[in-house]
Amino acid sequence: MAESRYVIIDGNELEYRAGETILGAARRAEIEIPVLCHDDRLTPAGACRICLVEVDGARLMQPACHTRTAAGMVVRTATPKVERNRRFITSLHLADTIADRAAAEDNNPSKLHDLARRYGTLGEWAHVASPRAGRPHDDNPFVGFRPDRCIACSLCTRYCDEIEAVSAITLAFRGAHTTISTADRLALTDTTCELCGGCIDVCPTGAMTEKPALAWGKPERELEKVRTTCNFCGVGCQLDLNVDRAANRVVKATSPPPGTTVNDGNLCVKGRFANDFIQHPDRLDTPLVRGDDGQLHPATWDEALDRVVAGLQGVAARHGDDALCFISSSRCTVEENYLMQKMARAAFRTHNVHQCAAT
Repeated sequence: MAESRYVIIDGNELEYRAGETILGAARRAEIEIPVLCHDDRLTPAGACRICLVEVDGARLMQPACHTRTAAGMVVRTATPKVERNRRFITSLHLADTIADRAAAEDNNPSKLHDLARRYGTLGEWAHVASPRAGRPHDDNPFVGFRPDRCIACSLCTRYCDEIEAVSAITLAFRGAHTTISTADRLALTDTTCELCGGCIDVCPTGAMTEKPALAWGKPERELEKVRTTCNFCGVGCQLDLNVDRAANRVVKATSPPPGTTVNDGNLCVKGRFANDFIQHPDRLDTPLVRGDDGQLHPATWDEALDRVVAGLQGVAARHGDDALCFISSSRCTVEENYLMQKMARAAFRTHNVHQCAAT
C-alpha cells in the first residue's frame, strides 16, 4: 500500500510538507493552536506546553510547535483531553504570576491572561510566591525586569540570542529559582545588551517592560496606536506610536507584529526609546538667528532663510563653491533629500553633499 502523502488535522486533509511542524500545518488549515513560548522567528522550544495535541499512535501528547509532521500523521487539537491540559497548564502559569489582569497589564498586554480568559481559568489556582530574583542595581534607563511576572518561557533569552545575536540575558539558576539574568548579574549596560527592547515585545506576561512608559503610568490598552515610519535612519522601519490622547503625548513606541512590516517586528534602541524629544521642553518650535549681541533670537522663517542664503553665498564668494558642504538628514523624506542634493549641485555648483543614512 502506498504511503499517504497527507497529514490529517482535525479531519482536514493537508498535503504533507517535509520539515513542517504540526503548528505550521494547522495554521495552513486555519486551525488555531494556542502558544505562549513560540515566535515564528525563533527555534521552537516547547517550553510552555500550552500547544500539546494528540497524535494517533503516540503514547503522550506532543508539542505542536516543535513536533514535525510525517506523512499519514493524524492529529487532534481540540479533544477533551487537550482542552483539559490547556486549562491545567494555563492555571499553573497564572498561579506563577499576577492573577489580576488589570494589575498585570499596567504597562504591557498579557498573552497569558488572554488564554486564561479563553479557557476560564482566571483565579482557579492560588498564587505561588516565586523566589525568582531580579538584577540588583540595574540602572539602565529603558528595560525593566519584574521577576514576579516571569513564567520562564525563555522567549526573551532566545530572542536575544537568535535575533539580536548578543546573548546579553539568559536563564539562570534552577528549579523554582530559575530567572532571567545576565553574566554575574550585571546591569544590562555592563553587558553586550543593545537595549533594543525586543525582549519586551516577545514577553507574554509583561515581566519585561519599558521603564519610561511604566513611569508614565498609562496601560497600553488605554493608548491609541498610530503607525508611522521611524526617521532615525534610512531603513524605513515601521513602528506604532502609543499615544495618550487625553494628555496629547506619545507614551512609548512598539513594533508591529512580526511578518507585517519591513523590520519584521524588530526595532533598535533609537526607534523604540528615543521619542522623548517630541515633548522635550528644549525642542525648538521657531527659527533662531544670531543677533549683533552674539545671542540667538526668535525670527520668522523668511528672516532665517534669508540669513542662510546670505551666509552660503558669502562663503562661496570668498572661498569658492567647493568650500561649501551640504549634509541632509535621515529624518527628511526621500523627496526632501533629493531637493537638498539638487540645491547643492544646481544652485551652488558643488558635489559636496551627504546624508547620514547614505540613501
